[in-house]
Amino acid sequence: MTVLADYPFLEVMWSMVIFFAFVIWLWILFTVLADILRRHDASGWVKVAWIVFVVVLPYLGVFVYLIAEHQGMTERAIRKQQESQAKADDYVRSVAAQASPADQVAKAKELLDHGAITEAEFAQMKQQALAR
Repeated sequence: MTVLADYPFLEVMWSMVIFFAFVIWLWILFTVLADILRRHDASGWVKVAWIVFVVVLPYLGVFVYLIAEHQGMTERAIRKQQESQAKADDYVRSVAAQASPADQVAKAKELLDHGAITEAEFAQMKQQALAR
């Protein structure tokens, strides 16, 4: 039990605060680096300069980038999210495209002609297609 006495509760709490602050800073660092590398409005030299600044002066570099480029980061993130949403919507529309009632009746008639369904099933399918 002497081990616990050597590391009091407040020191444990302080260690946790420091650890989580470091994890948050790492998250911000990777977000900034990803934004720097994804930018299309900056030349390669500008990107290299920002990366060197962030690497040489890590805390200061990240915070200066956030202050200087916060508006651009927001616009790029919103644009990327909108593009992703548009692609997802297009995919869902292409997969979930419903056939018109005439197409559904034509398919049912084709199934009837091939003997896959009975006359009663055809009538039911036709009624369902026309009811939509």
